[in-house]
Amino acid sequence: MSGHNKWSTIKRKKGAADAKRGQLFTRLTREIVMAAREGGGDPEMNFRLRLAVDKARAQNMPKDNIERSIKRGTGDLKDGFAFEQVMYEGYAPHGIAVLIDCMTENRNRTVAEVRHILTRSGGNLGEAGSVAWQFNRQAYFSIPSKGNDFDKIFEIALDGGADDVTDDGTSIEIVAPVDKFKILSDKLRSAGIPIEDASIRMEANQEINLGVDETLQVLKTLEALEELDDVQNVYSNLNISEEALAVLEEG
Repeated sequence: MSGHNKWSTIKRKKGAADAKRGQLFTRLTREIVMAAREGGGDPEMNFRLRLAVDKARAQNMPKDNIERSIKRGTGDLKDGFAFEQVMYEGYAPHGIAVLIDCMTENRNRTVAEVRHILTRSGGNLGEAGSVAWQFNRQAYFSIPSKGNDFDKIFEIALDGGADDVTDDGTSIEIVAPVDKFKILSDKLRSAGIPIEDASIRMEANQEINLGVDETLQVLKTLEALEELDDVQNVYSNLNISEEALAVLEEG
């Protein structure tokens, strides 16, 4: 499992990911708005929108909020907000490369907040292209291990063009080329497999190993970035060792 996925799994186990409900709804709203703007307001025809709506429903976002977000994205509802998606690049402490995926209506505010956190922790914000070359876009799916047959999911994933399927006892994770995203999603849904998470992620080509204390310091920075309202996802090339994992799970 990649460092990004280990970190996500730890937070999910602790219930810490998106613990602030208002912040979670804000992120889900922005994802729906952007998806509707790019691909239209019909979830059956717009795959990204369907995923965003499914996530919102899974978190019990009110139906009215979802419909209003779709209308904002399609332009049927004018409220003065104009979100744009932007990816910032830089370095966390100890030379760890980071990509910060944001959705914002105010770039100046967002870049200032991101720069402040990186600089305060001993890292720095980089120029466009300074870090992105170290990552590849991949399709990612997470399915609860409990109640699901790994062999069945493995066969479906393999048939759909997946590169890798793993089970850590909590989640079954599928990684695949981006162009297999819709194919795999449709196959999993057709088979009645419950998808916990489905997204396009940036995965590091090569992960960096640090000592336990250094790893925890970097993760503190990543968590601070994730807590910013405008940040949707944070990706890094940090490998979380088993030793660091044990400390995190105990904490």
